[in-house]
Amino acid sequence: MNKTQAIRAAIEAAASEPMIFTTGYSCRIARSIADRPSHFYMTGSMGLAAALGTGIAMAGRRVVVVDGDGALAMNPGCLLTAGAAPHLPLFHLLLDDGLYESTGGQAVPSRRVNYTALARAAGYGDVWHVDDLDKLTEMLQSEIPRCTSPTFVHCELTDRDESGPPPRIDAELVDHQQRFSQYLASTAR
Repeated sequence: MNKTQAIRAAIEAAASEPMIFTTGYSCRIARSIADRPSHFYMTGSMGLAAALGTGIAMAGRRVVVVDGDGALAMNPGCLLTAGAAPHLPLFHLLLDDGLYESTGGQAVPSRRVNYTALARAAGYGDVWHVDDLDKLTEMLQSEIPRCTSPTFVHCELTDRDESGPPPRIDAELVDHQQRFSQYLASTAR
């Protein structure tokens, strides 16, 4: 599976849940698939998608974070914060292609790191590893709606997107932030 396929599966499974997409190609791909008020695209804040998602989940909202291997390598401490809250409704999906793809394809040493062991040791209640699109789709559709505790999925990407990246996010950042904030406020439970 490639990054676009994995992101499409997550968007379809999350329905109207708030979603945070890590910086780089992931946010660009997500926006090209479905630009929704429930989507927040990190731009220029590498390593902070899980931190933002954790804050939203601490307010009692189920949230899906689509993270990257390079971004998580920059801020692995976010696992400790999320894992320390056993009732945190955070669904943390790590897309691991082994590359800092949006900055030129430099290697990330992610294949040497056992991210599922890190998440488990940090306190995540449910931890998964997938490398097959059908299994990922089935698991996302089953687990996102039921997520009531920190859940971590290490999704190993084995194929590259051949179509090239979608365009950069062109919305004004303040407008994008306001749209997402208004979505959260209007759907508060």
